[in-house]
Amino acid sequence: MKIVVLAGGLSDERNVSLSSGCKVCAALRQRGHEVALVDMYLGTQDPPEALFHAPLPESLTKIDRQAPDLAAVKACRADGGENQFGPGVLEACRLGDVVFLGLHGTCGEDGRVQAALDLLGIPYTGAGYLGSAIAMDKDLTKRLVAPLGVHTPKWELIRYGADDIPALARRLETPCVVKPVASGSSIGVSIVHHREDLPGALAAAVPFGGVCVVEQYVAGREIQVGILEDRALPSIEIVPKQGFYDYENKYQPGAAEEFCPAPIPAEWEKQLGEAALTVFRALGLSVYSRADFIVDGDGTPWFLEINTLPGMTPTSLLPQEAAAVGIGYGELCERIIEASLEARKAGK
Repeated sequence: MKIVVLAGGLSDERNVSLSSGCKVCAALRQRGHEVALVDMYLGTQDPPEALFHAPLPESLTKIDRQAPDLAAVKACRADGGENQFGPGVLEACRLGDVVFLGLHGTCGEDGRVQAALDLLGIPYTGAGYLGSAIAMDKDLTKRLVAPLGVHTPKWELIRYGADDIPALARRLETPCVVKPVASGSSIGVSIVHHREDLPGALAAAVPFGGVCVVEQYVAGREIQVGILEDRALPSIEIVPKQGFYDYENKYQPGAAEEFCPAPIPAEWEKQLGEAALTVFRALGLSVYSRADFIVDGDGTPWFLEINTLPGMTPTSLLPQEAAAVGIGYGELCERIIEASLEARKAGK
């Protein structure tokens, strides 16, 4: 099969995406496919056909401790264009039998790329444009799943600027979690235990659009559940060695301990799987995803968010969950492709 792995883009999760894309590309090449790795934003100056045989830069598998400088990325664009699809990208996509979306974050996981590829008749992996757009919005996702019996922490959507922070800091309850409404990889997220820390947390989230979900803080164990082909995979528990599971702890090897299957009672595992599937189906998702939960001391799973294009980096969680049921990394990539082609044929 001829496959184009689309990665990079222009989001704060760009470096994570490139790492995912590089690993997916290498795995699929090892399984005999012709595979091209394409940076969605920077594009290519080479003939698109040449990308299927280009070597993979080893440096792409490593993720910096900090999110990328997007202004510097823009400055590297050879044509100086503003189009999210760089030079030669769509031409390369048209050469493939399918596009494997290794993208993460805005303009990649929010439905816009999916919609564009739908309009061009180019099949791609993962959920469709509508489910992707809904899942990217933490507020809208909670509004849809809370009435279905899925436990989710109490939350409030706020739109604000720097001038609004003092009043918000006086009004909002603590402890709480401040989250940009449409970001991933915990970028811009702050856990606030004390009221005096609220102004700093709110200020830190302003650069990400000034639209946040302020969520009730729930103490417990961080457990995530992957979905593959409408079935829950074994859960995985994450225990950061310091702080919470933020950007650095997610992608620096050894920064967190991960246990899969999670060491929890069978009843907890069942509840987590059922809750993850309820969210997956309610949002009209397809193929695969990963839902994030906090499980409190009573075993109640509190749903936080769902990711429609889970990371496929060397430290990512979904591949570990698949491995726990005997699905190796290369097979996982192929199953995602096969299920995605069926979903596209079915109009999902």
